[in-house]
Amino acid sequence: MQLVILACLAAVAVAAPQQYHYYDRPDYRHIAILRDEREDRGDGNFRYEFETENGIQVNAVGTPGSKGQSNIQGFYSFPLDDGTVAQVSYIADEFGFRAESPLIPTPHPLPAHAIEQIRIAEEQRRQGIVWD
Repeated sequence: MQLVILACLAAVAVAAPQQYHYYDRPDYRHIAILRDEREDRGDGNFRYEFETENGIQVNAVGTPGSKGQSNIQGFYSFPLDDGTVAQVSYIADEFGFRAESPLIPTPHPLPAHAIEQIRIAEEQRRQGIVWD
């Protein structure tokens, strides 16, 4: 009976899920932080900057917003595989999150005839014309 219990415990131990850590990967390499500066004034104003040895940079400044939110303005950049550096600037405030970067896709511009149709429709709305 003791042998059966021991065999069951051994089976449970072997079947237990194994934990996987990203640093267990063979391609894992520790990246050193070259600079890490943080300031929190305790009144909703803060700033932080950091830079890593592989070229990642982050910078942000925060202030209290008019509607109780934190307004944050900053940027982050990182190296791409082709050797160029990607940079994204952003603002987050009561109007939402807005990011700017050449990497962010933009919609194609409207053709001239579509812009003209929109102008005509707006003019008709101003004149009170209503379509069913």
